[in-house]
Amino acid sequence: MLVIQKRIFLLLLALGLVTLGYAQRVQRQAYAFMLDQLLEHRVPEISVREARALREVTFLDSRTRDEFEVSHLPGAKWVGYDAFTPQVIQDLPKEQAIIVYCSVGYRSEKIAQKLRQQGYQKVFNLYGGIFEWVNQHQPIEDKQGHPTRKVHAYDRLWGIWLTEGQKVYELQDP
Repeated sequence: MLVIQKRIFLLLLALGLVTLGYAQRVQRQAYAFMLDQLLEHRVPEISVREARALREVTFLDSRTRDEFEVSHLPGAKWVGYDAFTPQVIQDLPKEQAIIVYCSVGYRSEKIAQKLRQQGYQKVFNLYGGIFEWVNQHQPIEDKQGHPTRKVHAYDRLWGIWLTEGQKVYELQDP
């Protein structure tokens, strides 16, 4: 039994080393491991800390309109995912720094790829998405622009990665 436990420990340690580079971008090793498997890593990724340090950056939210209306990063522009068209951001200069985000980074990675194909050079995917943003106690705002702690957690399965804030699963009338 001790040999099996030792092998399991070594396997977990090895898995942890595989994601060591990404783990530094999010606070939880399990989240980093999941993101490493989920994302294609075909566009530059940016951590919450790196994103906060940038000046003159445009945040684009690639979640659904309902998710965006619950909360979003301050000043973010909604572009959606299913409804996304390049015309929605045609007013942004091609050299503008752009950070695309969603709940965890999957949808935003796809939108960031489309933006890069359209000639936008400084496009980043927010690694860990709005969940990691909130997990690191960064500000978010509601549809009126007021500070909030509510975050649309997408669904109960994905909501496990949101460890801070107040989870919302359905948009409720005020």
